[in-house]
Amino acid sequence: MRILMFGWEFPPRMSGGLGTACFGMTKALAGQGHELTLVLPQPQEAGDAPFLRLLSATEFPDPSGAQGPCDPVPGLTIRPVPSLLSPYLNQESYQERYLSRGKFFPKTAVYGHDLLGEVARYGRAGGRLARGLDCDCIHAHDWMTVPAALQARRVSGKPLVLHIHSLEYDRSGEQANPEILQIERAGVEQADRLIAVSHRTRRMLIERYGIAPEKISVVYNAVTRQETQALFSPERRQSRRDRKTVLYLGRITFQKGPDYFVEAAARVLKALPDVTFVMAGAGDMLGPMIERVAALGIGNRFHFTGFLQGEEIERIFSLADLYVMPSVSEPFGISPLEAMLYDVPVLISRQSGCAEILRHALKVDFWDVREMAAKIIAVLKYPRLAGEMAQKAREELRQIRWETAAEQIAAVYREAGRKTARSDR
Repeated sequence: MRILMFGWEFPPRMSGGLGTACFGMTKALAGQGHELTLVLPQPQEAGDAPFLRLLSATEFPDPSGAQGPCDPVPGLTIRPVPSLLSPYLNQESYQERYLSRGKFFPKTAVYGHDLLGEVARYGRAGGRLARGLDCDCIHAHDWMTVPAALQARRVSGKPLVLHIHSLEYDRSGEQANPEILQIERAGVEQADRLIAVSHRTRRMLIERYGIAPEKISVVYNAVTRQETQALFSPERRQSRRDRKTVLYLGRITFQKGPDYFVEAAARVLKALPDVTFVMAGAGDMLGPMIERVAALGIGNRFHFTGFLQGEEIERIFSLADLYVMPSVSEPFGISPLEAMLYDVPVLISRQSGCAEILRHALKVDFWDVREMAAKIIAVLKYPRLAGEMAQKAREELRQIRWETAAEQIAAVYREAGRKTARSDR
């Protein structure tokens, strides 16, 4: 099948799990014979993958509908749309990018004055692109791509599959942005089929938006060892058993529960004062977390690395003795699977989608810092427990494959196509 896909991050430019998921699923889909064109709202940095060729922004189809040059290698073609959009923007951070656009972006480009205006402009570009490409199905990811996907659907008449990796209620709780909710609602209601990354997300779609259950398919994310270069070997931990490291890796935002990690760390350090805690990532709660660590008097055992990527992530996983994901609301959560690739035991919140499939991870309610601390201490004090968790995780990961997810996604494409064909009769 020929798939027109709308996303908003992809390696090497990533800020979270969506980029990892898009890489894994597109690689698997291309490997199964599907032809994909991935549209992104910003030119990518130079990079490559065995199954794709990056195209410059000058190769994007013009408004007349002329198609850019064809990729001579079957698989995935990336078509960047010049735009100020990037993952996890809010109105304030978008405005900063808009005001500094002359420094980072072509001065001839015309961008929206605010975040939602830019999303709408990207949507119009999606409609223009759809006129110049033949496809069998449109596949879009999360709210920022909804206007583009709906425009493409109207222009092409092709079925739309909307892939829900995270809802606004996950990101913001009850303080959800009403304008984003409106866009999100339009997408989930008008799409022909929905893919949810977990049953947790499926339930939210049914309860929050009133979506018919039969419209939603659950396809779990995956991870493959080929996604990492394994530059740093986990055997390095063998020589430093006396110095234990506990890792948090992710956005430092309300959704990810960094404050619960800090509180649990303070409890652990009362029992095991030589443990080092690492918080890797960036976000709007970084400042408050630094202040709280200082107030608790644990700054000498706590490190903030800032945003990490590529080889830096490989290194930090290889040095960790335990990975903790204390998310308040996590639709799936790929990072625990990545940690497991490095034989790192994982502790995850029960409020995460990946908890539905990981049988050999420790689990805790995000708010229960007492239990979280107790389980951290247990893994660090009892090497046999950590070793057994790592061994069982290796066995478990063999069953969590992007090829399986790609087969399920292709089945959703076919069902969306049959639905559109029935409605056209």
